[in-house]
Amino acid sequence: MNISIVTVGKLKEKYLKAGIAEYAKRLGAYAKIMEVEVADEKAPEQLSEADMEIVKKKEGERILAKIPQDAYVIALAIDGKMKTSEQLAKDMESLMTYGRSKVVFVIGGSLGLHEEVLKRADEKLSFSKMTFPHQLMKLILLEQVYRGFRIMKGEPYHK
Repeated sequence: MNISIVTVGKLKEKYLKAGIAEYAKRLGAYAKIMEVEVADEKAPEQLSEADMEIVKKKEGERILAKIPQDAYVIALAIDGKMKTSEQLAKDMESLMTYGRSKVVFVIGGSLGLHEEVLKRADEKLSFSKMTFPHQLMKLILLEQVYRGFRIMKGEPYHK
């Protein structure tokens, strides 16, 4: 399975980089992992609704340019479906079984994802009703994907 994680913005925090590198390394035994960062749109702190839409649209265009045509796209969105770790594992296994070997997870910027990205997504996934920093979500996502592969293979993993 080829898994890409497309994120908006450059990761700067060393502790997050270390955790992400660790899970990416562990996942290497199960899948090919590709991390793709697209530039975030520079914008002032206070934005009008129209300005926010422009920022999300520009970031969305960058995201869409990085998604292969034949990829199965899972957008992380607060209004997405919540799943257990076991359900995520089952769904990933189903994708592999039915020949969907390219999976792209998309994590938007601080303003979220543009509607065009959400339209392109095959599904929306939520980890919580809470809002998390998008940089932290990459680490959480990688851990859950790793956990999913361990579950699929029947290998032990702490609960």
